[in-house]
Amino acid sequence: MKPLPTLLVALCCSCLFVVSLQAQVPQKMDRQVAVTIDDLPAGMADRLPAADITAMTVKLLGTLRDQKIPVVGFVNEKKLYKRGEVDQRIQALQMWVDYGFELGNHTFSHASLNQVGLKAWEEEVVRGESVTRMLLAPHKMKLRYFRHPYLDTGRDLLTRREAEAFLVERGYRIAPITLDGWDWMFAGLYEDAKNRKDTGLEQQIVKEYLAYHDAVFAYSEQLSVKVVGYEPKQILLLHASNLEADHIGELMDVLRKRGYRFVTLEDALSDTAYSLPDTYVGEEGSGWLDHWAITQGKIPQGAPVFPQWVMDRTKALHLSTGTVTPPTDPY
Repeated sequence: MKPLPTLLVALCCSCLFVVSLQAQVPQKMDRQVAVTIDDLPAGMADRLPAADITAMTVKLLGTLRDQKIPVVGFVNEKKLYKRGEVDQRIQALQMWVDYGFELGNHTFSHASLNQVGLKAWEEEVVRGESVTRMLLAPHKMKLRYFRHPYLDTGRDLLTRREAEAFLVERGYRIAPITLDGWDWMFAGLYEDAKNRKDTGLEQQIVKEYLAYHDAVFAYSEQLSVKVVGYEPKQILLLHASNLEADHIGELMDVLRKRGYRFVTLEDALSDTAYSLPDTYVGEEGSGWLDHWAITQGKIPQGAPVFPQWVMDRTKALHLSTGTVTPPTDPY
């Protein structure tokens, strides 16, 4: 038997070794994110028949429901009105609430506040409510969230504040975004490759889509700390597409590996970061991390570079993921 002092020394050394090992193991971050999906019933509703929109919706919502991920989907009601398909398209939208998800307003025709002006934009907001309110009502739900098309919040501060006041009067809260990997651009190219049965290109697009989003998440986490002082509950912007229907589960795994758990948009908006001063205005929309940084007089730097070949091919094929062509060339 060892003398008592020797045992005590050995025990202390063992404890110190365990503590040292624990200090070397990275602690898992408790990050939180709300998922939002724009351009319902489908980003490419002008090119997809109702049957394809329905199939896409079933696949997308099935994955989200099975993984218990709360989502708010933002609707452009103009996309419902295609001759001979109105009922089917409304039924596809109906599935969102039947599956337990919430719907928000994205204007009637995806109209930019910066391009159409305040009054026309207000009319777009009102026109974008009728079907969505009708679908929510039987579920005892109200239309309470609004998402700016193109993230355009106003060219000048007066217009921005008047638009915000109008939304408040109609019972809305603006749904900001802090994570945006431009999935809509990948989605158009993916749709084209899928139609041509080019599986090699499909796989390449998915690989780039996942890698770029991972890079955006890392950048946004770092920018959050610089601008906010901590990582707030993030809000992810995605779009209704076959790309997301086929691969959103893989994208959610990317978030899980970064330590995220999924929360409701309501929960995310309870974070005090979303009450920070925000005087951002400009010709082009941007995420709220940029809003806060620019309001503080900081210029965000170091953002990951979007894959040039995706932009070039998208432009060459004249692809669009919505019924409205963006007013400015984002390439």
